[in-house]
Amino acid sequence: MDKINQVSKSITQVTKKRVVSTAKMKWREIESFRDKFQLEKDLRMYENSLEHMLEEF
Repeated sequence: MDKINQVSKSITQVTKKRVVSTAKMKWREIESFRDKFQLEKDLRMYENSLEHMLEEF
């Protein structure tokens, strides 16, 4: 009976680790999208200023 409890605990721990790692992976992906959109926003700001500089020449 003790071995059955050990196996049950082991399976539960593995399942919890998978859930945690999946959640971390999803958050990393979300943060990656945020960074990408922020970079695009920053680049658009500089693009407008560069166009203005080119018009002067």
